[in-house]
Amino acid sequence: MKVSIVGLGLIGGSIARDLKSQINVTVYGVDNNPDHAVQAMELGLVHEMKSLEEAIAESDVIVMAIPVNHIESILPSVLDQVDVHQTVIDVGSTKEKICAGVQSHVNRSRYVAAHPLAGTEYSGPTAAIPRLFVDKKNIICERDLSADDALEVALKIFRSMGMKTYFLNPGEHDKHLAYVSHLSHVSSFMLGLTVLDIEKDESQIFNLASTGFASTVRLAKSNPNTWAPIFEKNKEHLATALDSYINYLIKFKKAIEGNDESTSRELMQEANDIKRILN
Repeated sequence: MKVSIVGLGLIGGSIARDLKSQINVTVYGVDNNPDHAVQAMELGLVHEMKSLEEAIAESDVIVMAIPVNHIESILPSVLDQVDVHQTVIDVGSTKEKICAGVQSHVNRSRYVAAHPLAGTEYSGPTAAIPRLFVDKKNIICERDLSADDALEVALKIFRSMGMKTYFLNPGEHDKHLAYVSHLSHVSSFMLGLTVLDIEKDESQIFNLASTGFASTVRLAKSNPNTWAPIFEKNKEHLATALDSYINYLIKFKKAIEGNDESTSRELMQEANDIKRILN
């Protein structure tokens, strides 16, 4: 099987690394960043770099691992170029607008809309991690619009990387991800910004930051070029999540300002219930 990975950052690079280690899989890389292309070859993530057009012409599977705004813009063109024996998979973090953009495409059945729920705060080919996806969840949307053989190819690839796949419609996917993933990234970005703004002695951030701060702000190191398009494409659901989050922050601020320890304790106790879901 010949697989092309379009975009060799953390996710694309990690997929490439895992697939390249498998028998009878040839992995081509596509990346418009020349430095990333060089790094991908030096790191051994792919067998060969190709242009997008070459990759589409020569591959059985094309995996699109670029920012969601770019997936949305070039996916129709990629589908224009594939035949009934090829499979196109995207691994973007939003799904509704991407799926809507190819809903009526003549080759829609060759496309599988996926989202592996894995990652770190790092980016670029050097961030690629072997076995990143083992025991992680994967989401596939609009399974009924994908041809049976295309869906099976995608499932085979995700299974080979150790993932378990679940199925959602695009709207539900984007809504739930706004609450449990996208909101946490916004929170981390803004926490980092707040501390940088009010703590002018940067040495104290380094010296006094505990593991609690480090783990909470970790996501603030994520690539804005990846996350800004995600936030924009999922703005309706994310705005709803932010409204609720801001309301709780205001409640907590008022409790602290008013020496209302009972209310602040109550809010924290309610938040403790997350332990019931996340052990």
